[in-house]
Amino acid sequence: MPWYTEEQIEEVRAANDIVNVIGSYVKLKHSGGSYMGLCPFHNEKTPSFSVNQARQMYKCFGCGAGGNVITFVMEYENYTFPEALQSLADRAGITLKSIEPDGRHKEQESIRMLLLEINRKAGGYYYAMLKSPQGKAGYGYLKSRGLSDETIRHFGLGYAGQGGSSLYQFLRHEGYKDDILKETGLFKMDERSVYDKFFNRVIFPIMDVNSRVIGFGGRVMGDAKPKYLNSPETKLFDKSRNLFGLNYAKLGKNKNMILCEGYMDVIALHQAGFSNAVASLGTAFTIQQAGIIKRYTDEVLLTYDSDQAGQKAALRAVPMLRQAGINARIIHMEPYKDPDEFIKGLGADEFKKRMDSAENSFFFETGIARKEYDTADPEQNTKFYHVVAKMLLEFEDKVQRENYLEAVAAKYSLRRDDLKSLVVRYGTSMAGNQGAAAPGNYARRAVNITKNQGIGYSYKLLLSLMVERPGIFAQVKEVVREEDYFGEPYRQVAQMLYRQLAAGELVPARIINNFSEADVQNTVADMFQTGFAAGLGDEELEKALNELVIRIKEYSIDKRTRELTDINELKSLIQEKKALQTPAKLHIYLKDG
Repeated sequence: MPWYTEEQIEEVRAANDIVNVIGSYVKLKHSGGSYMGLCPFHNEKTPSFSVNQARQMYKCFGCGAGGNVITFVMEYENYTFPEALQSLADRAGITLKSIEPDGRHKEQESIRMLLLEINRKAGGYYYAMLKSPQGKAGYGYLKSRGLSDETIRHFGLGYAGQGGSSLYQFLRHEGYKDDILKETGLFKMDERSVYDKFFNRVIFPIMDVNSRVIGFGGRVMGDAKPKYLNSPETKLFDKSRNLFGLNYAKLGKNKNMILCEGYMDVIALHQAGFSNAVASLGTAFTIQQAGIIKRYTDEVLLTYDSDQAGQKAALRAVPMLRQAGINARIIHMEPYKDPDEFIKGLGADEFKKRMDSAENSFFFETGIARKEYDTADPEQNTKFYHVVAKMLLEFEDKVQRENYLEAVAAKYSLRRDDLKSLVVRYGTSMAGNQGAAAPGNYARRAVNITKNQGIGYSYKLLLSLMVERPGIFAQVKEVVREEDYFGEPYRQVAQMLYRQLAAGELVPARIINNFSEADVQNTVADMFQTGFAAGLGDEELEKALNELVIRIKEYSIDKRTRELTDINELKSLIQEKKALQTPAKLHIYLKDG
């Protein structure tokens, strides 16, 4: 793969105005401080795709796609980073000359390759352990779940021993040092000892779309908690941007994909001949995962557990799939809980029949909602009308919305005209508030849900706010330092943004140049374009800013506290945390940058 200097990449990016380039693909209309158009990466009728000329970045408030001009060409043309760069260089009349990678790039690539190599060997170790006398418990469990030896081999399933550090000793014997082993997420390390993270667990290797092992999942033998344990996020593994089984599912000729909750569901379906099954990785389904699926299919069949928790998970996933332009249908598995149990009980042929009769996702949503109301009661029935009217607004295409309105009115014996008048009323109200996808509304939602999101979401909001209001940087950096960001690409982005802000040269689009994978570029771009500050008064924004800073700092202190063994350092961190809880001693004020 050709390598280019940062200067060359930045020269190409700066020579290609993002509005001009995207405008050659998408019809854009000037709106306020940006340009708006229909997103080319998902189906929509109301523009939610924003191009910011000042920042030279784009953002879709519908599907979440975002980046700089290089990212756009990569995504739209399905180019690699070098191909997109060369295309834009040709467009600007710039001659590119590839070079030998510099020390930093060589080091980064070397670390990635080492981690892939270690994961591959760890996977081989776990597989060998499963087939050894020490793996009897794990092998017996997999056989009791009905898995054949061929399926076990196909997925590379394994077993982690009863404890200690046997994997660590094996990898040390293979010549790997602690500094790289620490990066794998496979071990718990302190100053005195090292322990294998996975023990007494059946192991599920997690592979990327190129069938490279990027992480592991483990199911405990016995009643210990947690029942399932995943690798932490590393330089290779981001659970929100990968899907278990996708490396096999993408190879099939099926017109759809089956989305499951767990590893065993995917494996059972593949063994039964349904090789288009995938699962999210020990977390709720994400919009990023929906975007990945969209690359391979326009239809998803959901097989989430038939219990209440599974229904709630399906209700969360359906809107994200819809945003990505994917038609979702629900496979009902009663009287069984999940696909694994269903196939054991009724077989693959019956499961295929359930697939063919899968329920339209909108009727699934309205059916769940209807159970909450006694429609024989006039008040309850009125509430149901209002709920359905709001749900119909999810369809931006007028014809599609009308078709669903007719269908749902007929299905539940609702008066069509009354339902339509409610849809019009709610639609008018939303339009008056700039629409659900508008940046200002996004910001107001962000204030309310920050505490319910992962720490990465807080990082994103704080970085975005420093881009919006660079004047606060001098205060923020005294509390939240670069080392207070954990995980990639957050720390890497924070380091680069802090350097830019310190130098007074704020060019977020240039930071994206440092990442060559489109998915990572989207993540980085999203850190700078949350629209968090839009539509908020200074008092509300200042309060949100201080809550963010305290949350990030407390998380950092807690994380470092768990890893420390030095008593003096521990006391210092405890004092630092106590200071955070005294508002008079810590308050960051807004400054216009």
